[in-house]
Amino acid sequence: MTESQKLPPRLTTLSFHSPLSEPRAASLIERAAAEAPSTVLDIGCGWGELMLRVLEAVPGARGTGVDLNGEDLARGRTNAAARGLADRVEFLEKSATDAALDPADLVFCLSASHALSGAEPPRLTTEALRALRGLVTPGGRVVFADGYWQRPPTPQELGAMWPDARADEYDGLAGLVDRAVAAGFRPVWIETANRDEWETFESGYQSDQEVWLAGHPDHPLAEETREKLDRHRSSWLRGYRDVLGIAYLTLVPVD
Repeated sequence: MTESQKLPPRLTTLSFHSPLSEPRAASLIERAAAEAPSTVLDIGCGWGELMLRVLEAVPGARGTGVDLNGEDLARGRTNAAARGLADRVEFLEKSATDAALDPADLVFCLSASHALSGAEPPRLTTEALRALRGLVTPGGRVVFADGYWQRPPTPQELGAMWPDARADEYDGLAGLVDRAVAAGFRPVWIETANRDEWETFESGYQSDQEVWLAGHPDHPLAEETREKLDRHRSSWLRGYRDVLGIAYLTLVPVD
């Protein structure tokens, strides 16, 4: 492949495709592993880093990751092989709604509600939680990450976010937890991403391509990449920074 044909790299500096720090991830994994799950399911898994770490912590557990991004799944398979986990994990390039998945003892769904429902938010969150209720075994755990408003966004902030952003797309944190309870769960643990986690994620989300763009200003893909990067950065800094939060809810299904 010639230099002019090379595509910009992506997400190589991120351990997780989420505003999730190593200390928070370690706590999530410790609590999940304490339940000794024998099966782990990761919806919208990306490269499935949390799932792989749980499999390392729980010998004999088996995992299934489902995603539509083949590049991320390939990264997950490579990481699994490097850790000696290839025979205990399967990465499926499928839609979660079409994959005929069996319920698991531990289910991850991290900012991937869209993988379980085609509804518009906030109904999307409700439908995803209802689907997750059917994908966890009795007494199991669901680790669910989703957005919430830290405060009501202003019209100017909404205008700087994604296209057609609406103030009613998300609840506050209490409303998000209420949706989980209404879907048949009790919240075992409630935590939220802090600003440092957001800044690490947002910077890491762009950094590979920013470095690539600086070194390839005349590449055929440079203009498209520059526009995408500038648009995303503006959306974050002018729109949802300190407005949109991410909650990590550890949920147990009600019998």
